[in-house]
Amino acid sequence: MTTPKLHVKKGDKIIVLSGKDKGKKGKIISCLPKEGKVVVEGVNIVKKHTRPTQKSPQGGIKEQEAPIRSSKVSLVCPSCKKPTRVGKKILADGTKTRRCSKCGETI
Repeated sequence: MTTPKLHVKKGDKIIVLSGKDKGKKGKIISCLPKEGKVVVEGVNIVKKHTRPTQKSPQGGIKEQEAPIRSSKVSLVCPSCKKPTRVGKKILADGTKTRRCSKCGETI
């Protein structure tokens, strides 16, 4: 079985479409294609209780980003600055690129 593909990649600028963080913008830190989720910086912040360890002898409550469903995010085009769907385009030399469906520029 092949791994499912996501419409966004690590490093993409995105906007959240629904949920408690609707309208927030951020950059993708990591992708989890098997779960269909992405981790976005500054979005879906949760509190994690940590035990004291040798690395952090204090322990305590730490805030970190949690994964969010990839269907709830949309790519922001770097040229037109609008949330857009991703289209595929095959160039003359045979390479595939992603393109903005609103302005047509390659991403």
